[in-house]
Amino acid sequence: MIIKTTSPTDKPTWLESSKIYLQKRVAILFFLGFSAGLPILLVFSTLSFWLREAGVSRASIGFFSWIALAYAFKWIWSPFVDRLSIPLLTAWLGRRRSWLLLSQLAITAAIIGMAMSDPQQNLTLFAICALVVAYSSATQDIVIDAFRIESAPEKFQAAMAAAYMTGYRLAMIMAGAGSLAIAALVSDSQDYQLSAWSTSYFVMAACMSVGIITTFIAQEPEYKSALQPHKKVHLTPIARFMAWLEIAIIAPFSDFFKRYGKHALLILLLIGSYRISDIVMGIMANPFYVDMGYSKGEVAAISKVFGVIMTLLGAGLGGILLTRYSTYTILFLGAFLVVVTNFIFAILAFVGKDLTLLTLIISMDNISAGIATTAFITYISKLTNIEFSATQYALFSSMMLLFPKFIAGFSGVYVDSFGYINFFVGSALIGIPVLGLIILLKKIIEE
Repeated sequence: MIIKTTSPTDKPTWLESSKIYLQKRVAILFFLGFSAGLPILLVFSTLSFWLREAGVSRASIGFFSWIALAYAFKWIWSPFVDRLSIPLLTAWLGRRRSWLLLSQLAITAAIIGMAMSDPQQNLTLFAICALVVAYSSATQDIVIDAFRIESAPEKFQAAMAAAYMTGYRLAMIMAGAGSLAIAALVSDSQDYQLSAWSTSYFVMAACMSVGIITTFIAQEPEYKSALQPHKKVHLTPIARFMAWLEIAIIAPFSDFFKRYGKHALLILLLIGSYRISDIVMGIMANPFYVDMGYSKGEVAAISKVFGVIMTLLGAGLGGILLTRYSTYTILFLGAFLVVVTNFIFAILAFVGKDLTLLTLIISMDNISAGIATTAFITYISKLTNIEFSATQYALFSSMMLLFPKFIAGFSGVYVDSFGYINFFVGSALIGIPVLGLIILLKKIIEE
């Protein structure tokens, strides 16, 4: 009798690769991903649609997008989130879940504040509420990323990243197409109506209950630090502060450079530029729809149908592909699809209003973003030392946003000067050097 053995190097079947999504720890990340994905569009592209419909200039909308730079600077306060306890809450829920609950409650309150504000009457108050949403959402991201990395070994990380991204992208559909659909549904004309947008944002605030409930259901991950002393040592307050500074801030950064040596700067360059094409284009997408004559209902209808399908396909496919091919290969695929999508936006700007072409663009945008973001999350998760999970991951994800978000702030000025066609072509072209960088790193790291 011949006994068939399976080599450790054999790839799992597609069915075996898919079963990992049935794990409870993976499902938890789906709902936390929804909680993380909901706020970002409410201070990004959905907000730009609201502002443009309210008569705010494209240049102002571009500068308004700098509110989202909160996500790029979260590494500054991530050491505090990583190490500090919250009175009463930490003792009740644990280190990660206490920060999750606090940030989720702050997000909910600030979204309600936006719903009760009018950008036409008091743009400053409106901006302050949006800023609170962004900073609280960035804090939630810090905690969820650390929670995910600490909750499971590396073999689960790709699936957890994919589940997280599926929930994240569905929330973005809800905050994007969903909020537009709600505003269109309660509006009795095509003209700007504050009440329609207020109702939409009140519903979005209610949707944050998904994350709050998940926080109570989730199990606090075990935390074991090799940096904590095995026996009590009596230190002065200054000595305790310096010890905390070393553990919370200096050690996470020095650890990364020690582990990756001369390749560290190339890795950081890839992290800092990977999503530049997508982010720079994103802030002007909804103002573009408004200027092209698309209604809230038309954009919402296409996004709800094709956006949801392609989001699920992109994130799920990205997770499965990562179990079969190298992370750099899927990073390249995602970045390439984003470049192609931006070129199609330029074609739409040339052709004019075309619902069929818009459907194709929204479909491609969601599937490419799903693959690219799932691959990117998996990539930076692998770079992260679990000892410094919150701080290092926050640094990497912040770097991903810092330069692209800054450049995106000038997108409205660029469109005013050169038009939408040149803008979309330019946003595609700046993504091409990223493809070369991925090829270079793949060759260096995988040799």
